[in-house]
Amino acid sequence: MESKVNFAVVGAFVLLLGVALVSGVLWLSGGRSFRTTYDTYLVYMNESVAGLSLDAPVRYRGVQVGRVKKIELAENTGEEVRLTLDIERGTPIKQDTLAVLRTQGLTGIAHVELSGGSLQSPALTPAPGHRYPVIPSGPSLLTRLDFAVTELLQNLNRSSENLNAVFDEQNRKALAETLANLQTVTRTLAQRSKSIDASLASASQTMQNLARLSSELSGLVARVDRSAETFDRMSNQVNKASVDVAGTVRGAGTDLHRFTSETLPETRALITELREVSASLRRFSTELETNPALLVQGRPAPKPGPGE
Repeated sequence: MESKVNFAVVGAFVLLLGVALVSGVLWLSGGRSFRTTYDTYLVYMNESVAGLSLDAPVRYRGVQVGRVKKIELAENTGEEVRLTLDIERGTPIKQDTLAVLRTQGLTGIAHVELSGGSLQSPALTPAPGHRYPVIPSGPSLLTRLDFAVTELLQNLNRSSENLNAVFDEQNRKALAETLANLQTVTRTLAQRSKSIDASLASASQTMQNLARLSSELSGLVARVDRSAETFDRMSNQVNKASVDVAGTVRGAGTDLHRFTSETLPETRALITELREVSASLRRFSTELETNPALLVQGRPAPKPGPGE
């Protein structure tokens, strides 16, 4: 007896099993995305977005906060690329936030990196007449390196041209002559090294003598200054003494006049007598030198005069 298979039951079972598998996969892999609310932002880039694909991650300071929803050329221009980003609501997108294209590793897979966003900056809102807010973009690392390398190569090219202009045939000959003259001077200095050493020693001795002379002159100047100060003090004292003497002379004028009127005649008479005594002593000493016996015998009797 053949068993009958209910194909409706089998079909229902397979359908339910498929739905369960799909739900489990979605729950395990990305079910969170269905429960997250996203806000749409636009980014305009002036560089190539090679390596960036749809659904590429959008990271804020390294944390994934969204994905790239659309990549297209900007309207009315062929120089900019417009990126439409879905970013989780609540992400702090501020007016100073920048969007930069980053490449991960050596695989060339690119993503959008958001940076900046200070606490003092207000939140980014759509401009008047626009539906979505626009996040400013910055140059990527590859763009900055390309610009820096290009500028470096240009500078090297200019430096090479300047060197070629400087070291032309005429300048090379002049440089060769300068090196030859320098070699001659070096050889001459080497031959006269002894005389140069002697000259340096003499110069050193001269400098020492000048230093010693300078110190002696300093001491002499100091002594002269002290002498000048002493002289000033002496002159002040002399002036003071002259004032005192003038006062004394004025006070003693009366006594001096009386002294000269009363004592001076007697003094003159005394001086006359002293002069006579001095003359007598002078004559006596002369006679004593002529006749030393005068001390013993005394003076001889005077000769008698005529008629005595």
